[in-house]
Amino acid sequence: MKKDKIIEALNDWNFWRKIPNTGFARKYYIDKMKAYADTEQVVVLTGVRRAGKSTLMLQYIGKLKKEGIEPQDTLYVNFEDPRFYDELSLKLLQDIYEAYFEKLEPKGTPYIFLDEIQHIPAWEKFVRSLHERKEATIFVSGSNSKLLSDEFGSSLTGRHLMINVFPLNFKEFLHFNGLEIKNELDLIAERIKIKRLLRNYLEFGGFPKVVLSAKEKQEILLQYFVDIITRDIVERHKIRKPDKLRALAKYYLTNNSSLITFNSIRKYLELPLDTVERFSYFLEAAYMVFFNKKFAYSLKEQEVNPRKVYAIDTGIRNVVSFRFSEDIGRLYENMVFLHLKQTKREIFYWKNKAECDFMVKDGNNLQAIQVTYDFEDRMVKEREIKGLISVLKEFNLKSGLIITEDSEGEEQIEGKDIRFMPLWKWLLI
Repeated sequence: MKKDKIIEALNDWNFWRKIPNTGFARKYYIDKMKAYADTEQVVVLTGVRRAGKSTLMLQYIGKLKKEGIEPQDTLYVNFEDPRFYDELSLKLLQDIYEAYFEKLEPKGTPYIFLDEIQHIPAWEKFVRSLHERKEATIFVSGSNSKLLSDEFGSSLTGRHLMINVFPLNFKEFLHFNGLEIKNELDLIAERIKIKRLLRNYLEFGGFPKVVLSAKEKQEILLQYFVDIITRDIVERHKIRKPDKLRALAKYYLTNNSSLITFNSIRKYLELPLDTVERFSYFLEAAYMVFFNKKFAYSLKEQEVNPRKVYAIDTGIRNVVSFRFSEDIGRLYENMVFLHLKQTKREIFYWKNKAECDFMVKDGNNLQAIQVTYDFEDRMVKEREIKGLISVLKEFNLKSGLIITEDSEGEEQIEGKDIRFMPLWKWLLI
């Protein structure tokens, strides 16, 4: 690809002659990118397609510009630009870098942003070489956890720090909707509005473009589902049975927050067990779903027991399953899982004669959390409390938490301190 054509494509994305619209800043991620860049490691953004990785890169470039970094000292490359499709190779990456230096003539150490880098075979060799020579501060992004971890494992061990980018959490969602919650007084004053927005968040999820769209939310979400399946799995892994892969993805999304086994799914979809396992692995690597294991001190016991499946986003789950109202309890649990997942603590479920939705392990500390929507139903309340008390006794824990629709308070039950808190509030503290 000729250098003039390369610069023409890059000019549409970069800050060299104009300031692209980068939307609402996501401060948590921007601050983390800055902290990681200061370590002089390669900074990696990974996460589901359309979660906002590209926008975060552009927002960070905007931050650099405000801090006095010259625009020509930054380079952003989007490898999903159609103008690059027929040229995706290590040579293209090298040609882009050479064209940038020749045409832009950066004065300082440049900041290089390589977006959706997995499209370039052997890209890690280029990044490693650049990093070892200390020629640039490097950011890369990708939408497949397995691909990135394998390539970094072979070439960039100890040279990178990874940031997992999720769709908007509830606090970010409120910010995108013009509502800032800064303290307890804000929570009280805006309670009704927060609860109304939570309903919207549960139904349409947290993908940034979906949140900002006034209409066609469902159409956008359906296209995201197709893109993740097609571009991040079928094309990348050369899947010969894409219809079976889609059926499996829909099964998982429809049955979110449920216990599953690969063997039962094998019978349901009439697929070989190894195909179910392989397809499930691809779906998790593309961040479509997550599998949560049973809490046990034995790794073998964790592996042989059923797993709970959760969706990356409740909006994409709802549009694929065509259900919402009757499944709010499952959506509550899914939302709690996603919130916990972003804390980098270890998350499990627990099941013996009774069941507890989440066991959260933070070092040597364990926290038990139960989630329920219909807490006013006496039988439901008794069941949820029984499950929580059971796990507290099993692991000699003093207290536990039940996340509800609107109940709040504390009770002593069978010598254990049980706290009740509404989901809308728990997501914001």
